[in-house]
Formats: sequence, C-alpha cells, structure tokens
Amino acid sequence: MSASLQPPAGKTLLVRNARLLVTMDAGRREIADGAVFIRGHAIEQVGASSDLPQKADEIIDASGCLVMPGLVNTHHHMYQSLTRAVPAAQDGELFNWLQTLYPIWAGLTAEMIHVSTLTAMAELMLSGCTTSSDHLYIYPNDCRLDDSIEAAQRIGMRFHAARGSMSVGQSAGGLPPDSVVEKEDAILKDTERLIGTWHDASRHSMLRIVVAPCSPFSVSRDLMKASAQLARRHGVSMHTHLAENVKDVAYSLEKFGMTPAEYAEDCGWVGHDVWHAHCVQLDEPGIALFARTGTGVAHCPCSNMRLASGIAPVRRMLDAGVPVGLGVDGSASNDGAHMLGEARQAMLLQRVGFGPDAMSARQALELATLGGAKVLGRDDIGALAPGMSADLVMFRLDQLAYAGALHDPLAALVFCTPSTVDCSIIHGRVVVRDGQLTTVELAPLVEQHNRLAAELMAKAGNR
Repeated sequence: MSASLQPPAGKTLLVRNARLLVTMDAGRREIADGAVFIRGHAIEQVGASSDLPQKADEIIDASGCLVMPGLVNTHHHMYQSLTRAVPAAQDGELFNWLQTLYPIWAGLTAEMIHVSTLTAMAELMLSGCTTSSDHLYIYPNDCRLDDSIEAAQRIGMRFHAARGSMSVGQSAGGLPPDSVVEKEDAILKDTERLIGTWHDASRHSMLRIVVAPCSPFSVSRDLMKASAQLARRHGVSMHTHLAENVKDVAYSLEKFGMTPAEYAEDCGWVGHDVWHAHCVQLDEPGIALFARTGTGVAHCPCSNMRLASGIAPVRRMLDAGVPVGLGVDGSASNDGAHMLGEARQAMLLQRVGFGPDAMSARQALELATLGGAKVLGRDDIGALAPGMSADLVMFRLDQLAYAGALHDPLAALVFCTPSTVDCSIIHGRVVVRDGQLTTVELAPLVEQHNRLAAELMAKAGNR
C-alpha cells in the first residue's frame, strides 16, 4: 500500500454517538449509543460512547447512524462492469452466456482493466464493502493483474487479487475460444511473479495474492494440481468456480468421471486455504467434504438467479459447518455490485428455497462480514473489536427507505431497500464521507468507463 494511503501511525480517530453499533464480535454485541476508538489502522476500544476516550485527532459524530463492520466481498470479476446488460447476453444460462461474452472480452486492454476495477470498487465501497476479492482470469493484449492492484491502491480498498487463468480452449475440449487461453507454464510463472512482487501476509494486510485457475471447464487437471502446489509452497490461498449449474456438474462427470467436489479433492483443492465460488449444485457428500476440510464457499445469489443456475443450499452448508461468505460475482451476471443488496438477496433466496426461517437478517449480515472474513482466511476483519483492522461503515437511519422500520435498525438494513453508506473507513482512513468518495472523483471515472465500454463493444462489432 502506498504511503499516501496509510494513516499516520499514531493518529487517533473516534467514531461516537452511534444510534446502534453492531460489533459482530464474539458476543455479537449490539450497543446503543456506541463508539469505536481507532489508533492508526487498528481498533483500540469498542463500547458505549460514555466509556471511551472523549478526545482524538479526528472525531466523527455518528448520531442517527448504524455503525457496523465493513462488508466483505468474496467473489467478483470487476472487468465485467464494462459489459453489463449486453443485449446478446441478457438471457441464457452460464455456458451460452460465457460463449457470447468471451469474444467481446478478447478486446480488453490494460486501461480497461484499471478503469473497470476503479468503477467496480467505487460501487462496492458505496454499498458498504471494505474488503473485496477479484477473480481476473482473462489476459488478452497488454492486460495484467497489476492493473487491478494499482487501481485498488489508488481507491483505498482492502484487496485479495486472484490471479485467474484459462488454459484449455475449445480445440482441446474446453469452453473458451483458443484466442483467450494462456500457456500453463506462463500462467504459473506470472503467478509466482505476482506473489513475489505484491503479496503481503501480515496482519492488517491491504493486499494479498490468490492462486485462482478459472474453472474445471477451462483449465487442465495438471494446472489445477500445479496451482495448488504453488499456492501451498508460498502460503497463499486458492480460489476457483465449482458446481455452478447442472451443465457444470455434467461436464465434470463426463470429462473426469467425478462430481465437482470429488474432482476438487482429487486435485488438492480442499482445505482451510481454499474457497470455491457458487457451489449451487454441490451435493450432500460434497457439503460433508467441505465441512470436514474447512473448505469455503462464496455464495452469489444475484448471479445465480440471473443465470438461472439454481438456489445454493446455503442453509444446509451452514448447518453442516461449511464456511460461507457472500460475493456479488461479475458485473455482467449480476449486473451490479451492491453488497448490502447481496445480503438481502441471500436472505430472500434461502427463504424461497428452504422456508421462511431459512435465514434471518442477522445471519445474512454475518455471512457478509465474519463469513467473508473466514472464507478469505482472515481473522483481522469482519468484526469491530480491539485489535481488529479499522474497517467500518455507517448508514444513516433517517432515510426514506427506513421510515417505520427503526424498531430494529439492524434488520431494517436487510429487509428494506438497500442503501448506500454515509461514511466508510478502511484501514483507519475515511474513504467515503457524507456519502461521497474521497479517493476518486466519480463523474469523470464514470465518463471514462462508459467510453471504454463502448470502445470494447465496437471492437467486437457490437454497437
């Protein structure tokens, strides 16, 4: 993280007078008139406003606000914000959706990756997200994962940058066209370069690298195994897609003679250092395997509905002990990146599939905070407690959306229309103030993003 984004080591920040402070700590305390005292980039004290220090280098009055831990997004494809609502890809399931978009994404450039990452992160931050993973698995032209990393540093988001990859094109029985796949030795070499250049394993780290072959239908068994070995040699986490829809399952059975979960285990892709996106069609033995090994799941309800993939059995996963977090997924299959909205959809979709008590508002927000932190392998985010990273967000409760819902302000966040944050603090630094980003100017960013989106479509002959 650049020095300009670091708060001064001894600077103190006091957030006080919160109507409700939601801690997500071990006791799940919800404190009326609560406060958080921050020193540098870590939380020092949490409690009632009257019990905490009354002076600090900066004081933020959270009167009328709900204050809670920043939300954690465990799965995204930020470059896809350039191809939202593409007419030819508005309908259809996962495989034909991908086959429509692959040729368009082949025109991506480094500038497009950088700008789309800024756009996606701005959207996330305004929705209450303070930590995000991003799975970049396509590298045409001059694109590099570094383009995403530099955008994250500019905007000030805590980032898990996943070096994705595709190596099996259509000529070898894979789904993507040959024009967008890479050589496997080049993938592994670049992944190692990125870990050596960028990865920070320390507590409160702002940047970690993740090893992330795209999916069973776009990489080889050899690459899956070699990637796992590389990741464990360097002590970094691992991420891929798994069991997203019925065609995904059929592909695994036909090509490997195994269910997706069996294939993941065969390749070394289970354990506390692994999380899989979607798992909509994960079977009961797969759930038991993930619970036994501590393998995580990124649940993406909006995308799963958009592509008609099904309803992930999240309630059964949680009951079995599977770590589950939330993900917005790519902005071409959602087509948004609102983490609070994703928590709402997670709650509602579980109720549609499994009954009215399948998920409560508090359980949905726990998935979006502590659940996401566990999936990413972190014990320093997801809760407001002494020693935790200073990542917190504030929502004003006097908005029209919450009128009549203040009997239970925390539940109101999930049951009512998703709102944007009034203030966001990441790593002890205010990145949203009075509902406005402080690190990037939004209007010119949106203008540049729309220009590049039009350019990308024109390259592919889509206007």
